[in-house]
Amino acid sequence: MESGRFCRYDEHQGLSRLHQGHGLLKGRGVFASRRISTGELVEAWPVVLLSPYWAQFPEEVKRLLFNWGHLTKGEPAGCLALGWGSMYNHANPANLRYVALAEEQQLHFIAARDIEIHEELTINYNHTGGNVSSTDDVWFRKHGVALIS
Repeated sequence: MESGRFCRYDEHQGLSRLHQGHGLLKGRGVFASRRISTGELVEAWPVVLLSPYWAQFPEEVKRLLFNWGHLTKGEPAGCLALGWGSMYNHANPANLRYVALAEEQQLHFIAARDIEIHEELTINYNHTGGNVSSTDDVWFRKHGVALIS
């Protein structure tokens, strides 16, 4: 994908598809519409950067945000990932990892393992650095959310 190029959903490499209301305990989810290989770029989306005061946003909004400052090792800031980026559910271990590209102001979601067709795409909420596993459920405690497994 070219730096700074934004893709329409139907031409995107990952070809993930959003399904809503299909009896998921977690609510909405994002699922693979084809098999995805380990290391493959699943999605690359621009982000909306938010001020250092993003911690003061309502809890419903904060649950959708990524810690941009931590990811980029830069100034404190949050970000909202456009596309499906802020819609991924949690798993530990997750099947996606994510990395921030500071200059492009993008988040890239990469397959951490082979993902089968119709499998839910997940990230690990507890690891703010984008890794796939964690040993503590800190995100859930911080946001007062019950972990659904």
